[in-house]
Amino acid sequence: MANDKDFKVKNGVQPTRYVEGLGTVVASTEGYNFSGASYDSVSFSVSGQDADPYGLFFRSDGAKMYVAGDAGNDINEYNLSTPWTVSSASYSQNFSVASQESAPNGVFFKTDGTKMFVVGTATDTVYEYALSSAWDISTSSYSQAFSVSSQENDPQALFFKSDGTKMYVLGSGSDTVYQYSTSVSLTPAQSYYVQTDGTLSTTAGDPSVFAGTAVAATKLIVKG
Repeated sequence: MANDKDFKVKNGVQPTRYVEGLGTVVASTEGYNFSGASYDSVSFSVSGQDADPYGLFFRSDGAKMYVAGDAGNDINEYNLSTPWTVSSASYSQNFSVASQESAPNGVFFKTDGTKMFVVGTATDTVYEYALSSAWDISTSSYSQAFSVSSQENDPQALFFKSDGTKMYVLGSGSDTVYQYSTSVSLTPAQSYYVQTDGTLSTTAGDPSVFAGTAVAATKLIVKG
């Protein structure tokens, strides 16, 4: 005899009921499918913060949204009281990147919210910022930069692989996506220092860092 059971979400399919004996999904939705796409009649204006918005990023839980503003040379942060519903957004704060970039076009965050990356067309560079409080851009501080000018003179957007080992930059100057390796290869027996922003260095540039010795190319022993 068939039994109705709850059916776990898999591959974007979210059925409300599953009839076990018949193997039939009753009433469901399938994500990532444009064939059934329709406008939700939901929107949110960011004109009060920037008249020339470019980049857009959402936190993985949909409760925060970030917009790169070319007019204001900043990143704007919004809170969504209903995750993934932009009409529930409210402006929270902004962080100026004008000291590094006067035309920020793309913004991306590390998965834990402790790093922010901004790419701009004024300098053709990707800038990294460390956030002392995850996802709170008011705690951002400039960390370092990486120029892509040798490949692209008009970078518009960037994206990272989930483990942070690859970076992708889209450029409208050459209509090309460029791929970069963004991992560090550790040399056996080399002494490394873990900086307060989480990066590795072979020199102790910060008095509060931890020292460690790489005993294998992918292993770092950290000493307190």
